[in-house]
Amino acid sequence: MKNLFGKFNIVDIIIVLGVIIALFVGVITTKHFRQTADKQIEATSPITFQVFLRGVTVTGQEFPIKPDDSTFITIRNVPYTELKVLNVTSQERQTAVASPKAKEQYIVIPDPAQLAVYDAIVTITDVAKITKDGAVVGGNKIKMGLPVTLEGNNYKFNGTISDVRVTTKSGVEDASANNLVG
Repeated sequence: MKNLFGKFNIVDIIIVLGVIIALFVGVITTKHFRQTADKQIEATSPITFQVFLRGVTVTGQEFPIKPDDSTFITIRNVPYTELKVLNVTSQERQTAVASPKAKEQYIVIPDPAQLAVYDAIVTITDVAKITKDGAVVGGNKIKMGLPVTLEGNNYKFNGTISDVRVTTKSGVEDASANNLVG
């Protein structure tokens, strides 16, 4: 096989084929037969997403994350930026116990086994690039189940995204936002 190509060896042929393939891909890309990453962005829009914090231990008087504050967000262990907190709801862990009244079967009370343990939902806003696959923030597709870390001056909590909504120009959340997070 070495004599078949004369003065060319197999390594030379592989290099020439690699250059030809690279040129072919370049031509296809410039003629718009192949979409590059910047062509996939359909729009830029404000989004809101909720981060669910499960089992956060807070022994202070109040929950450390407050509405209208900023929190630094880390997405998949990659630091992103500070974002505005729109809303925070936190609740102590609850448990159901049998009711002493005959009318009710059970009542819900704070769990005495898990004092100072809270579950919280933090609503955050940002501007995202909207693609066919969903909203993209900081190079990451923002979807439900994505692990994130919220960090402030006196806290660092790990959570997961539990809801994503794209805000339309009128300020109303788009009802079709669930199509973007799927």
